Amino acid sequence: MEPTLTFKFSTITLVLASTVLLGLAGCEATLPKLGTTGSQTTATGAAAGEATQNANSVLEKCPSPLGTVALVEETSADWYRAFTTEYRLGSTVPVLRLMIQQSNCFVVVERGRAFANMERERALMAQGQSRAGSNMGGGQIVAADYSMTPEVLISARGTGGAGGGLAGFSPGLSLIGAIAGGMRTNEANTLLMLTDNRSGVQVSASQGNASNTDFNVGAVLFGGGGGGGMGGYTNTPQGKVIIAAFTDSYNQMVKALRLYKPQRVTGQGLGGGGKLGVDGGAAPSQTYVPSEKSVVRKAPVKKAAP
Repeated sequence: MEPTLTFKFSTITLVLASTVLLGLAGCEATLPKLGTTGSQTTATGAAAGEATQNANSVLEKCPSPLGTVALVEETSADWYRAFTTEYRLGSTVPVLRLMIQQSNCFVVVERGRAFANMERERALMAQGQSRAGSNMGGGQIVAADYSMTPEVLISARGTGGAGGGLAGFSPGLSLIGAIAGGMRTNEANTLLMLTDNRSGVQVSASQGNASNTDFNVGAVLFGGGGGGGMGGYTNTPQGKVIIAAFTDSYNQMVKALRLYKPQRVTGQGLGGGGKLGVDGGAAPSQTYVPSEKSVVRKAPVKKAAP
């Protein structure tokens, strides 16, 4: 009785799969569609000032910004070289800038390639090449209160795929085993670090992770036995998994910053020598922050031309 049922099941599956393939064979390629959900990442929509459009609902948000931030990507790091060569992905900065502005937790300031163009415009103004009233003079750049550094700790594809051995125990388990063996997991683990630019003190660090499962279409339809060319995996771009991990990292950071309390070294302040003294070392000293008058440098006032 069992061989008959198996034969019928295989025949029905083959007929259904053949019908689908024949239907697709007569189809023409579709035109590109704007805003398709299938091509989205966890970073969606747009931001303009404090306004957002179609932002991901899972993104943590703040009622008002905590300060200004610049993104710093270590392009010489090993992870970045693998990131751009193995997966052929671009910089992580643009997608992080989108998420940060949508969250309204920080105001993003430019310190990347566009900053060179800002300097070029000021140089043209200084050379007298810009129109009168262009207002490209000094004293207008907003300082970055913080620097945020992203890093990809782990990025791996196809880390799953167990279960094919079930077929050896019972013919009835062969299909289940083939399906289980036709799944693989894509994983990413990321880190974000937030540094205070005035003191160099790390304010926050957060880890995030994400994963998804790709399926072997041939294993699902044919139990791993007769899929032929149908045996390819559904292919989720690894960039989507990495962006999801960074979304998790950023959300974790925002949650921690809501509870933020500065670390203190009681009795001496930061950088005064610490409490872990060594034999023969200098005694810790009380540190202080220079007064505002000794730190602030006012921009020179230009005299009007006679």
